[in-house]
Amino acid sequence: MSDSKFVRGTLIVTFGTFFVKFLGMIYVFPFHQLVGTNGGTLYTYGYVPYQIFLSIATAGVPLAVSKFVSKYNALGDYETSRRMFRSGMKLMIFMGILSFLVLYMSAPLFAKAMLGNNTLENSPQDVTMIIRLVSFALLVVPAASLIRGFFQGHQSMGPTTVSQIIEQIIRIAMLLVGSYIVIRVLKGSVATAVGVSTFAAFVSAVGALIVLLWYWVKRKHHMDKLLKSQTVVPSSVSTPQLYKELFAYAIPYVVVGLAIPLYQQIDTLTFNKAMEAAGKAAIAEHALGIFTMWTHKLIMIPVSLATAFSLTLVPAITKSYTENKIKTLQHQIEQAFQVNIFLTLPAVVGMSLLAYPIYRAFYDPDPLGGQVLMWYAPVALLFALFSVTAAILQGINQQKHAIIGLVIGVVLKIMCNVVLIRYFDAIGGVLGTGIGFAASIIYANNKIRQKLHFSFERVYKRTFQISVITILMAFCANLIYNALSTIIPYTASRLDAFLIVGIAGSIGVVVYVFLAIRLDVAKHVFGEELLQKLLTKFRRKIKLVSKQA
Repeated sequence: MSDSKFVRGTLIVTFGTFFVKFLGMIYVFPFHQLVGTNGGTLYTYGYVPYQIFLSIATAGVPLAVSKFVSKYNALGDYETSRRMFRSGMKLMIFMGILSFLVLYMSAPLFAKAMLGNNTLENSPQDVTMIIRLVSFALLVVPAASLIRGFFQGHQSMGPTTVSQIIEQIIRIAMLLVGSYIVIRVLKGSVATAVGVSTFAAFVSAVGALIVLLWYWVKRKHHMDKLLKSQTVVPSSVSTPQLYKELFAYAIPYVVVGLAIPLYQQIDTLTFNKAMEAAGKAAIAEHALGIFTMWTHKLIMIPVSLATAFSLTLVPAITKSYTENKIKTLQHQIEQAFQVNIFLTLPAVVGMSLLAYPIYRAFYDPDPLGGQVLMWYAPVALLFALFSVTAAILQGINQQKHAIIGLVIGVVLKIMCNVVLIRYFDAIGGVLGTGIGFAASIIYANNKIRQKLHFSFERVYKRTFQISVITILMAFCANLIYNALSTIIPYTASRLDAFLIVGIAGSIGVVVYVFLAIRLDVAKHVFGEELLQKLLTKFRRKIKLVSKQA
C-alpha cells in the first residue's frame, strides 16, 4: 500500500468517525436541557456496563477478523478469510444473545454496587431499568461489528463510515424525540426519558445492520470474484485451529476496547463512596455526571480521531509486518503517531483553554463543569495515544504487552481514585485517569522500541514542532478570548458563549493551519503528495464559492 493510500484510507474513516462524534456532541445540549446533570449520571450508570458487556460479547472478534482477513488476503487465500467470516458470524450471534441475558439479569447487582448506601437521588430501581433497556442492543451490535471488520480487512472503509453515521442519526433522533415526548408531552419522569434514550441504542443498531447488509449485497459479487481468482491452496487448518488463531488476535482487542469503559466503571463504583466518605454525598452524583457524562462527551470528540486510526492501522501494519517490509512498517508507525498528534494536540489544548465558555455553550453555567473540562481535555491526548499505541502492538503480534500495559494503568487508576477523589473531588478522578493511561503508554512504547528497534526520535522531533505551533495558536486564541470576554461575558447567555468559542476557536484553527503549512510541518506529517491533493481541492472549492458570490 502506498503512503498516500494508507493515509487517505485512514482519513476517510477518521473524518467519518469525527463526523459521528460531532453529531454526538450536537445532541448533548438539548439532551442536557431535558434530563439535567443527574439525568446524565443515570444514563452513565446504564451505558458503562453495557459498553463493558459489548466488549466481552464481541470478544474483540470484529477487529481481529479485520486483521485476520488482511493477513490471509495478503497471502491470496480468500477462501480462508471467508470461512472465518462465516464462523465468526455464528459466534457473534451466540455471544450477543448470551451477553444480553447475563446483563439483563445482573442489572440489580450493578445498580446496588454503583449507588453505595442508597442516599443519592437516583434509585436502584431506576438504574436497573436503564441497564435492562440498553442491554437489548447486545442482540444486534456484535453481528454488525463483525461485518464492519470484514469490510475493513478488505481495506474497504466506506461501509463502516456510512453505517456509523446512519446509526448515530437514528440514535440521536430517537433519543431526543423520545425524551421530549416523555418529559414535555406526557409529563413523565426523567428516569423514563433516560430509559427511552438508552433503548435507542438497539433501534439504531438495527438501522446500521440494514445498511451493512445492503453493502454486503452490493459488493458480494466483487468479493466472490476474488474467491474464484484464488490461485493458492486454501489453508488446511481446521475450524478450531482458525478460532485459536483468531482469539490470539482477539483477546487483546477485548482488553483495549475495555480501557475507557473500564476506567469509567471504576469511577462509578468508587466515586460516590469516596465522596460520601469525605462528607460530600450531597454533590456526589452531580459531580459524577459532569465528569463521566457531560465533559466526557466533549473530550471524546478529538479522541475519535485516534479511534479511527485504530480501525485502519491494524490491517495496514499487519500487512507490512506479514510481508516483512520493515522500512514501510516503521514509516507507517511514525506517520500514525505524527498524524494523531497533529490532529489531537491542538484540539485538546484549545478545548482546555476555552473550557468554561465551551461548557456554558452546551450546558448550564456551572463553574465545576468548566473546571473539570479544563483538566479533563488534556487527558484526551492520552486516550488517543493509547489507542494508537495498542493498535501498533496488536499489528506486530505483541498483544500481550497491550494487556499488561492496560492492567498497569487500571491498578494505578484504582489506587489513585481511592486517595485523590477524597481530596480533589472530580479532578481527583481526572488525575487518576491521566496517571493510569500515561503509565500504559510509557510501557507500550517501550515494548515497540524493543521489538522493532524503533526510534521515536523523528516522532519526538515532529511532536516538538507541533507543540510550538500549538502554543502559538493557543496564545492567539487566548488573546481573542480575553478581549471578547470583556465585551461579551460568556456567562450571560448560551449564545454569547457560542460566539466567544466560535470566534476564538476559528482564529486558533486558522493560525494553526497557516503555521503548519508555512513551516512545512503539515507536509512532513501527511506527505507532500496527499497534502497537495487536499490543498488543490480546497482551492477549487474556494474559487467555486467566490464565483457563485
